[in-house]
Amino acid sequence: MSAAAKLRLLLLGALVAVCTSVAAKGDSEVGRKKSTPCAACHGANGVSPSPEFPNLAGQHADYLEAAMKHYKNGKRKNPIMQAQVAGLTPKDMMDLAAFFATQKGLHVKR
Repeated sequence: MSAAAKLRLLLLGALVAVCTSVAAKGDSEVGRKKSTPCAACHGANGVSPSPEFPNLAGQHADYLEAAMKHYKNGKRKNPIMQAQVAGLTPKDMMDLAAFFATQKGLHVKR
């Protein structure tokens, strides 16, 4: 295979990877609609009303999505969260992660 052909193949692979990652992002408006069950513990916009539950607002979407996947597959252990994510599809998780990631999180005064 020539160097030019290898370069074209490499560029094509990079293009596919970029397009796939862009297409894989969730829809924050759809996530807002799906977030109603989350509000009891994490607050309507992801700012928890109690220090017992973490704030989701402003967290990175990939972190939130990974956390939900880990609760679902048992890598993270929490019976409440495992029950909450049991019925979520990968798309549901992406949408919820996109919603909470776009919310304004808490700011620390310095």
